[in-house]
Amino acid sequence: MAAEFVTVTKSEAGQKLIRFLERRVDGAVPRSAIMRWIRKGNVRVDKGRCKPFDLVKEGQAVRIPPYQAEETKLKQLPALPIIYEDDDYLAVCKPAGLPTQGGTGHDDSVADRLLSMFADAAYKPAPAHRLDRDTSGVILAGKSHQGQKMLSDFFADHGEGGKFYLAQVEGRWPHEGRTELRDKLEKRGAKGREKVFAGAGKDALSSVYPVEAGEKSSLLMVRLHTGRTHQIRVQLSSRGFPIIGDVKYGGRKGKMRLHCLCIKTPWFEAACPPDWKDTVPIRYDELIFV
Repeated sequence: MAAEFVTVTKSEAGQKLIRFLERRVDGAVPRSAIMRWIRKGNVRVDKGRCKPFDLVKEGQAVRIPPYQAEETKLKQLPALPIIYEDDDYLAVCKPAGLPTQGGTGHDDSVADRLLSMFADAAYKPAPAHRLDRDTSGVILAGKSHQGQKMLSDFFADHGEGGKFYLAQVEGRWPHEGRTELRDKLEKRGAKGREKVFAGAGKDALSSVYPVEAGEKSSLLMVRLHTGRTHQIRVQLSSRGFPIIGDVKYGGRKGKMRLHCLCIKTPWFEAACPPDWKDTVPIRYDELIFV
């Protein structure tokens, strides 16, 4: 078996060498073994010795030593609707019931579907943030290392401030115009059975604007300014307006009516309407404030 020589693509440039190699071998070789490759000089960059945390550059030639990998057939999964795409960024619409990341008991997720959709790409997109399993809506991913880093930095610097949600709640929402919701939220309970409660814990802030207010239910647009677990669900439920379908927090049974309608970033805007609402008056201006 011969060594492989690969060229760093534009989408891969800027990664640490160790991460570049992990992606190139598709997880077939453990990190500890790759570190030994580099330490012993079996990996070369432009024919020279290198270090694990060197940043790779577009056009560099990387020598990958021979390795034995199991032949695994990538599972074909249904594609997700693409609502925005360029060289660095990707936005897809996640259906309710699909986890963002795979894990124990899950053989399908947004991350898995992106791997299936971009199986032949040098840099495979991965979700840059999460939505709860039963929440539908926009998910962003980086199509390049630079795009992934920019999205990660954006969510780290701005919290959840670029996300706009639709929530259909039980009861008539009593407020007109924008309302700020400020709480302290705390997660309690045994692992796997955790639940979030208002009253103590970390600060949580969101702003709400009513789209439609009826006697039995109301449609609200919500902008998050912090990203606490189950934040929208708990903040609305604790005020007597549980989200329809959110049985965990007091809502009646049925499909969860919580949807990430739009995410605005400095580089693009991605939006997709929920499958339970045909048209929505977009009033982002009412919810944007510093």
